[in-house]
Amino acid sequence: MAAPSSPSPQITELILDSLAEGVFTVDKDFTILTFNAAAEEITGISRQEALGQKCYEVLRANVCQQRCPLEESIDSGRARLEVDVNILDSQGRRVPLKICTTVLKDQHGQVIGGVETFRDLSALESLRKELTKQYTIRDILAKSPAMQDILAILPDLAPSDATVLLEGESGTGKNLVSRALHELSNRKTGPYVVVNCSALPDPLLESELFGYVKGAFTDAKRDKPGRFAAAQGGTLLLDEVGELSPTMQVKLLRVLDDKEFVPLGSNAPISADVRIIAATNKVLKDEVRHGRFRPDLYFRLNVVRLRLPPLRQRRQDIPLLVDYFIRKHRALKNKRLLGATREVLERLLRYDFPGNVRELENIIEHGVVLCRGEYLELRDLPEELGEVTGPSSPFEAAASTLAAQEARLIADTLAQYQGKRRLAAQALGIAPSTLWRKLKKYGLVQATPRPRRRRRPFPNNS
Repeated sequence: MAAPSSPSPQITELILDSLAEGVFTVDKDFTILTFNAAAEEITGISRQEALGQKCYEVLRANVCQQRCPLEESIDSGRARLEVDVNILDSQGRRVPLKICTTVLKDQHGQVIGGVETFRDLSALESLRKELTKQYTIRDILAKSPAMQDILAILPDLAPSDATVLLEGESGTGKNLVSRALHELSNRKTGPYVVVNCSALPDPLLESELFGYVKGAFTDAKRDKPGRFAAAQGGTLLLDEVGELSPTMQVKLLRVLDDKEFVPLGSNAPISADVRIIAATNKVLKDEVRHGRFRPDLYFRLNVVRLRLPPLRQRRQDIPLLVDYFIRKHRALKNKRLLGATREVLERLLRYDFPGNVRELENIIEHGVVLCRGEYLELRDLPEELGEVTGPSSPFEAAASTLAAQEARLIADTLAQYQGKRRLAAQALGIAPSTLWRKLKKYGLVQATPRPRRRRRPFPNNS
């Protein structure tokens, strides 16, 4: 029986052109041998221009200067699947692709080159950006109801010159919210100035805030404007305002009352055309109650108060933030990292993040630096993440993680609304009766036993 004949080049070309994915083949020197119609459409490069050229000269992919997947397949004889790369099309525009590579062999099984297939991810990337945009405002990523409520009022709050008090634990993103308020305001073309109120002793902090004139003290050889002067026409963030001493609280109160300040060594007041934003990791109302913060200054600062929730109360945001930080740090470190494994996400969802979003970014950066594969794995995480315990099997891990996450979300939301179940149910988007059932399910409340009905005595017929 005669062996079947190989298809003619014309038939091979027709088959390749019928494919929706781009396909090209190269010899062992990476010279392009075939280039199908889909490859022409995706790259904007005609078949005539591509044939006979080196693939790295035609596609100009971001992996061409490193060890590219096609080269790895030809050298090792193994296929590379689902690799994300970027190429430059005929107009020099970046095009995201998902590629697969394998070896090209002759009829005797000898390697004579390689085959690469690819599909255009531009539409998917646009969709991802649109979806991300729904949860993003000025670099603040949030999907949780608590943070979405804050993002929703920023565009209305920003144009006002009202003083804003930002409260929240360290690492919750107070600086990002402050900058967003500035960039969305009518003062966005003016300066944005930050001063850390806890970093300097009183004499230095006073001169830092208000400046000084020549001769104000021994080393004052020339005039030096302070942060209030530097922020004229813009926004001044008083970070860690809860750390101000009683003396500095009085001086700041005077500026807020009079809308003017006096540099050290001067008697001439200067008008303060500055929008004030104050940030603290303390609850200033509690500080006032304990006598550590002036009530009159508190009321000047507390025109609009935003309380930023810790990351443990907004766990829905963790996958969104993980994806963002991976993309950020893989670009900075030139890593080919596609994402995190499910096990990594489960581990992060079980962690309480005492350092909040800042700690999460540090964890991801640590992982990106150490990761040698295409996905962030448990072994790439810092040691303290290994102490987070959980069930062993994947099924138990998934079920337990979801249940624990739901229970913790419910508990945190109830705490946020001071135990008011109706408000908590509204924030969670569930009915109060559903919330009550879940509270009993997770043992977050003791069901009140119904009072036993007294049994009526049987009538005495005797």
